[in-house]
Amino acid sequence: MYTEREILESLSKVEASREQRLKDRENIKRMTAEDKEAILKAYHPDYKDDNFENLKIGVNKGDKVPHELADMLQANPRINTADIDLANPTYDVDVLVIGGGGSGASAAIEAHEAGANVMMVTKLRIGDANSMMAEGGIQAADKPNDSPMQHYIDVMGGGHFVNKPELVSKLVNDAPEAIRWLNELGVMFDKEEDGEMTTVHGGGTSRKRMHACKDYSGAEIMRVLRDEVFNRNIPVVDFTAAIELIKDVDGKIAGAVLLNMETNEIMVARAKAVIIATGGAGRMHYNNFPTSNHYGATADGLVLGYRAGAKLLFADTLQYHPTGAAYPEQILGALVTEKVRSLGAQLVNRDGVAYIHPLETRDVNASGIIRECCARGEGVPTGTGQAVWLDTPMIEMIGGEGTIERRIPAMMRMFGKYDIDIRKVPILVYPTLHYQNGGLEISANGMTAVENLFVAGEAVGGIHGRNRLMGNSLLDIIVFGRNAGQQAGKAVNAGITLKDLTLSHVDAYKAEMKDAGIETDLVSPKLLPTYHHREANK
Repeated sequence: MYTEREILESLSKVEASREQRLKDRENIKRMTAEDKEAILKAYHPDYKDDNFENLKIGVNKGDKVPHELADMLQANPRINTADIDLANPTYDVDVLVIGGGGSGASAAIEAHEAGANVMMVTKLRIGDANSMMAEGGIQAADKPNDSPMQHYIDVMGGGHFVNKPELVSKLVNDAPEAIRWLNELGVMFDKEEDGEMTTVHGGGTSRKRMHACKDYSGAEIMRVLRDEVFNRNIPVVDFTAAIELIKDVDGKIAGAVLLNMETNEIMVARAKAVIIATGGAGRMHYNNFPTSNHYGATADGLVLGYRAGAKLLFADTLQYHPTGAAYPEQILGALVTEKVRSLGAQLVNRDGVAYIHPLETRDVNASGIIRECCARGEGVPTGTGQAVWLDTPMIEMIGGEGTIERRIPAMMRMFGKYDIDIRKVPILVYPTLHYQNGGLEISANGMTAVENLFVAGEAVGGIHGRNRLMGNSLLDIIVFGRNAGQQAGKAVNAGITLKDLTLSHVDAYKAEMKDAGIETDLVSPKLLPTYHHREANK
């Protein structure tokens, strides 16, 4: 298990304090609103001005975004527009879904249900997405002691009350139906002996409304959605990235330029409606943080939408999940689901002190860990940095023997590969770049300000405000994925007539870059991250 001297010394303090912490766990106070604001301003990366810069061009000109995102938003297109044959598209469909995760699959299913001719394109494979990696569960207020109104209050509070109210209203009111839809499709939710769905708390929630499939909820939901896409014979074009959106001469969205990632062939897809479902941005490694995200999470949808004239909302807000694996190095940044804390594990510093309530909101708990490690000197040295303990043996002391294997088997297996038995010893954690709180702004019908350009999933901004609560991402990919598909199908059925296709907006963007004095060798969208060894660049 652990062999390093400093880790073992700290571990002995954690074990020595466990019995007393178990007795005192109900007495750990939640932070006041003032305390939360203070710790965020002092330690959260979103509150550090030097992590951001102001955009020089585009509809959000003057707004601040992370440096790495600014580089991509203000980079050169991957195409020379004069080389693209728009008159002879390779594909011609009603609805083009860009992205192969949960929101894209949900959108494709509903657009197909509406009778539209649908196609999905994804730069990796269907299911290669953050949706697949989500662990803890999906929220829905469907128990007698709960209500969408209570869920609404929790979501708004977690997002610091700047969320778009109409989006939050749709999220919480459509949540019970989303669970019913998934259950009927075949998702194997955890259930009690009488068939009632098991629910637990998440950080920032006032009710037990977290529905889960052990600790591989996203994988189970994605399994079912992928099967439904295939059962409906919806075409999926794998290893094909969208690298530019196409408009018609009236400014309506009319498709996308596609790149075959294996052959570098450029293709054109004509479409009456486009749904961006490209997911997050963890592989941008903002502020040099490790990430829990899948390999293709590089903010492509934000770049595509922004160049086409769609506005960004809360692009300066990111979620650093408080519990990313910090040891061993082989799994640095891998997600340790919040469900571990929901089941009773405490966050404990080097001296064995439970310094914060384990179910504070994610931004607050991430800030607390950074404070312990970087300001108070109460972190545990790991060889790659500092960390705090997540005291997992407490789970079975509270819930009984077998709870970990029954409720969080994926966590047990992940650490077990490195001879760390989380039933017997705690694990070391540090914040990991997890979620893109901001994204493209949409109205309640899922459409951006650019006609017939819809967005769903993590590429949307406004649903979660400045911080997302656990379980609301799997919920929003279903609610807003289905919504985008339904609305796109409805628009197609109402009759959309496209005029001549054009990429003039791309040329106009290049001209704006030139006028702003932006000179760069970078091209965007990024598509995939690069991990060159330092020696290779010397």
